[in-house]
Amino acid sequence: MDDTKRIQRELVELIPRLRRYARSLTRNVADADDVVQVALEKALGRLDQWQRGTRLDSWMFTIVRNSWLDEVRSRARRDEHAPFGGDSELVAAYAGPAEETLAIEEAMARLPEEQRSCVMLVLVEGLSYKEAAEVLGIPIGTVTSRLARGREALQAVLGPDTG
Repeated sequence: MDDTKRIQRELVELIPRLRRYARSLTRNVADADDVVQVALEKALGRLDQWQRGTRLDSWMFTIVRNSWLDEVRSRARRDEHAPFGGDSELVAAYAGPAEETLAIEEAMARLPEEQRSCVMLVLVEGLSYKEAAEVLGIPIGTVTSRLARGREALQAVLGPDTG
């Protein structure tokens, strides 16, 4: 299998994780799917820009985030508001009872965007603090503090047995 085909296969395997991250950013299933599609199109068109030896998932999370920011800016220029709230289907990597899953989704939805992004990238997607900092374009210390505040907020809502 040539290198391009292998990367394309890996991109397909990343789609569920990309959708989960996009849903945490957009808080809307349709917007998340659109953002992932745009990000995949960008990535496929720019595979030569991906640096071999680096994590493909980190590169894709960055593209997803930037694609969402582009969409938000575009909506602002059109005097539209991004639909925050409403349909916030967060597909967490959690296999507990439905009530607990719903409680986690609701708790995640309450987090400020910057904390939610850090929690998703580090705790759900398994990126290192350094990789999350690169995806978000912020210092590693900022990731650490946002993650700590996010964990505290989740524990306050969900109870002490969640940490």
